[in-house]
Amino acid sequence: MVAQLLRRVDSQVVGLERRRRFLMTADRKKEAREKFLLGGIVVRAGLSKADRAFLLGGLIELARVVPGSPEYRRLREVGEEAFKAPALDGGRPMLEAAE
Repeated sequence: MVAQLLRRVDSQVVGLERRRRFLMTADRKKEAREKFLLGGIVVRAGLSKADRAFLLGGLIELARVVPGSPEYRRLREVGEEAFKAPALDGGRPMLEAAE
């Protein structure tokens, strides 16, 4: 009877571990896709060869822009137009506008 209970608990632990690995894999895939899309935005802006510190500094400055402010709306409009235009690197458009 104890042996049966131990087998059942062991089976449940194995199932939970399998589920945990599946969820971790799904999270990693989601994170990888997000990074890929963000990298595509950098390429689309023509900044793929820019200095990483320069890019990070620019992003930090952008993070300080208050959502809804005139500057935020202006930059968002520039971005929306850029998504509609051919990529700055001369390639074809590769990303769709974010919602």
